Amino acid sequence: MIEKILLDRLNAVLPEPVYMEVPPNPGDRYYVLEKTGSTMTDGVCSAMIALQSYAPSLYEAALMNTSGKAAMLNTVVLNAVTQVRLNSDYNFTDTAKKQYRYQAVFDVYHYEE
Repeated sequence: MIEKILLDRLNAVLPEPVYMEVPPNPGDRYYVLEKTGSTMTDGVCSAMIALQSYAPSLYEAALMNTSGKAAMLNTVVLNAVTQVRLNSDYNFTDTAKKQYRYQAVFDVYHYEE
């Protein structure tokens, strides 16, 4: 499962915790990893992955976004991942919860393990 592979890698290299959903008490700074879609062609899978960076200020969320993008792009060192492309990243502040966050969306090409 590509989400678990990426989750384990990101938790190993990023200083802030990475979750697949927001836990009850996540702390001030954390990431949420989410697969938003996928396809498969000739045995090679493509997943659209969103990485959300949560922080107490917009500036800190933007800094985390930069670190998160670098970590995601570096997942090509994993055997299962063949290519990672940044699709887009942007301010994604949750105005309902008044919580600063950025979101980076990636196209991840991988093999199923």
